[in-house]
Amino acid sequence: MAARFVLSMILAAALQPTGSAPLKKPTPLFASDEPIHIALRGPISAIARTPANSRAARPATLTLVSPASEAHSIQLSPRGLTRRLKVTCSYPPLRLEFMSKPADTSLFKGQHRLKLTTYCRTSPQHQQYVLLEYAAYRMFNVLSPVGLRARLANVDYVESDGRPVISRLGFLVEDSDDAAKRNHLVEARMPPRISPSQLDPMGAARAALFEYMIGNLDWSMRAGPQGDVCCHNFRLMAASAGSQTGLVPVPYDFDFSGLVNAPYALPPEGIHVSSVRERRYHHYCLHNAQVFQAAAEFRAKRGELLAVLNSIPQLDEGRRRTASAYLEGFFRDIATDEDVRKQVLKDCVS
Repeated sequence: MAARFVLSMILAAALQPTGSAPLKKPTPLFASDEPIHIALRGPISAIARTPANSRAARPATLTLVSPASEAHSIQLSPRGLTRRLKVTCSYPPLRLEFMSKPADTSLFKGQHRLKLTTYCRTSPQHQQYVLLEYAAYRMFNVLSPVGLRARLANVDYVESDGRPVISRLGFLVEDSDDAAKRNHLVEARMPPRISPSQLDPMGAARAALFEYMIGNLDWSMRAGPQGDVCCHNFRLMAASAGSQTGLVPVPYDFDFSGLVNAPYALPPEGIHVSSVRERRYHHYCLHNAQVFQAAAEFRAKRGELLAVLNSIPQLDEGRRRTASAYLEGFFRDIATDEDVRKQVLKDCVS
């Protein structure tokens, strides 16, 4: 335990300028892993029918049912790409925007915008995909303090007229600006494409190896979707607003990973794997030296990473066993430096 504590302190310090203050505490909402219970009242069915090319926001109410009781006026809007398509999901992920600043006594103190990962379809099976994606966020938190935090929630969806729609598990995701502030960093707003040399080598290697661990290929640290800023399913953090180098990549959105294995998840075009369960290292040879160091960190934290699955009581035993076995395959791939070279880095991108 002492060794793991020392290693975590070293990792945290590596992301801060010499002599900087200790990491800040997260906002109250993300200071605990205990699930909360919330209700969303608004035009739930209308939001589900929103065309995939629209981000129209609608007025709604967010009520915290437990651990306390409070209500907030918000704007609800659909978000996402693939999960916005009706052939993929019957209900989209949501963005919540508070209409006024929550009180200092509120669980939502400091929140302005929040992402909510919702149920995709109504079947109980789809709850398990939500829980596995939530587990991925928790695993990256084990590896790095810059990881976005997530808070599991039981969500009651209620129409504006009070008619209950459905109750399902979901999770709220920390705003990337807040994650940056916790680490005395700022979120970097970069052009659509950057050079791999602008990335922090250790941060990039750690994040790429994490994506390999969970079997995710749906990302890019150096380019965003057409017409958007960098990057795809990554945020970049920097020491200052004008920083052009040392950019720390922070991953999010893991529903296309082999760990989650959602029924709609397919490998990206141009990457020749049989399914999302087949791992492929998807990063630059430029950072290979740092990957060996990252692999040592992962090996040291193997127990903590696997324990995340055991900490989610709503995850059924069959899914837990399957996910644990999938992660064990990763640890066999990185058991030694020679294994890392043969199993992982053989596919690095020049």
